Amino acid sequence: MPDDNSERVAHAQSAPANELNALIHATDDEVLVALLQNPNAAELHITQLFERLDLSVNVLTAIAEQAKWNCSESVRMGLARHPRTPRRMASAILRQLYVFDLVRLSLLPSASPEIRRIAEELLITRVPHLPVGQKLTLARRGPARVVGALITEGHPQATKLALDNAFLTASQILKVLANPGVPERVVAAIAKHPKWSVQYNIRVALIRNALAPVPAVLGFISNLTAHDLNDLSAQVDLTPRVRNYIERELLRRSDQVQKLN
Repeated sequence: MPDDNSERVAHAQSAPANELNALIHATDDEVLVALLQNPNAAELHITQLFERLDLSVNVLTAIAEQAKWNCSESVRMGLARHPRTPRRMASAILRQLYVFDLVRLSLLPSASPEIRRIAEELLITRVPHLPVGQKLTLARRGPARVVGALITEGHPQATKLALDNAFLTASQILKVLANPGVPERVVAAIAKHPKWSVQYNIRVALIRNALAPVPAVLGFISNLTAHDLNDLSAQVDLTPRVRNYIERELLRRSDQVQKLN
């Protein structure tokens, strides 16, 4: 006579649709793998399985290996985000995801840092090849590193939207300014931006940048510390006008100190 487990496996393979929701919670891997082969199983049942954080590697691998399921974008997304999906498998699946699924994954707190990083890197490699409409959407909604890549590329509309992106960080702005290939219009946009142009470290970086608009740079000088001004004055590639203003500012402060003494 068949044992109980064999009966459960056989039932999972042929159970009607109205019984599948209960089978999703089975604790036996064989039952769950059998459920994947049930002709009544639908994409919804598989995506519900991913809500189980205790799902085993065996079951996740079985899902990934079945063409019926791995051709589904929702299933691929579920596999990529599940904490127990083997990293090599997840990395391969990430390369099959659409752009905005990668965006969702890169911003998902429950996804592992490694998976989020890979998703960001894949997005960055795709940025130059995206149509303008997708670039604009990505500029609004993308994660910081991807938005930084969009800004560096220099598309005017994308740059404007990206600088207002809520995920963008000062560290990414500094990386943009340190990139020797950044377009002049991008540097000018940062220098005029109401959020970024008032941040101290970004002001220092703008003064160091030969492409920064001189009127904006001159307005930053009086807010810098003497230590930073001295460091900047030693920079060999400063424009003569900016260097002259820095030296005048340092002299003004020196005169003030002498008067106070």
